[in-house]
Amino acid sequence: METPLHLAEKLKAGHNIYGTCMTSTGPMWPSAVRKAGLDFVFIDTEHIPLSRPELAVLCQQFKSMHIAPIVRITKPDAHLACQAIDVGATGIVAPYIETREQILELVGATKYRPLKGELLHDYLHGNKEIPGNLKEYVANFNAGNLCIANIESAPAVDRLDELLSVPGVDGVFIGPHDLSVSIGLPEQYDHPEFEKVVTHIIKTTRAKGLAIGIHFSFEPERQIQWMKAGANIVVHSFDIALFAQRLQHDLNIIREAAGDQLQSGGVQLIV
Repeated sequence: METPLHLAEKLKAGHNIYGTCMTSTGPMWPSAVRKAGLDFVFIDTEHIPLSRPELAVLCQQFKSMHIAPIVRITKPDAHLACQAIDVGATGIVAPYIETREQILELVGATKYRPLKGELLHDYLHGNKEIPGNLKEYVANFNAGNLCIANIESAPAVDRLDELLSVPGVDGVFIGPHDLSVSIGLPEQYDHPEFEKVVTHIIKTTRAKGLAIGIHFSFEPERQIQWMKAGANIVVHSFDIALFAQRLQHDLNIIREAAGDQLQSGGVQLIV
């Protein structure tokens, strides 16, 4: 039986893991997702209006299916990270990470719970050495927790080596939309300069021995493209986009067979 700890072990071994973003709280979704054989679901509280009780239900539902919930909190904040883990999150993604201090706080929240405050600050900054028995305790207490940084801005790219050198970071999620805007190429995902930046992030992350993924809601070929470049976390699309894309595709086939006008355009959404 696979467990959330299994997910951490797969990443440490350099294997690929597969998931999608979930926004719906409908009770039938977890069993539907399980049929796809996913390793994890990406639950986004930054852009999706999910309450803490709703988040708790989603996390517990997916964990009961042996699918690890990875939660993006609303901002880099240790208390929000701890709250998400308390309700069942296996991994924490903090958006718009740009400083070493933000990374340290995220590591503290995911790898040193329940320590907080001045003592945790001293341990994280090397001002004090954590006693052996306490070090073992927090390691066991937080076993399987994943600490993931959202890299989605030009300043983060400039400081990437520094950010990823903090012990305790497990991986990176690239936010393609915000990144494209930050480097002055809004939504130009096929622009050579955008591809150059993404390739740099992937190669730098993998050289550090860390996992990395990029979230796209477009065709699967984009995921394949970045996996060939080294990405090993596949965060493909999200429930609303997949539903809308498939519905439009099927209805266009039906309309064409009936001799009715086809619908132009397509659903291309990114979270």
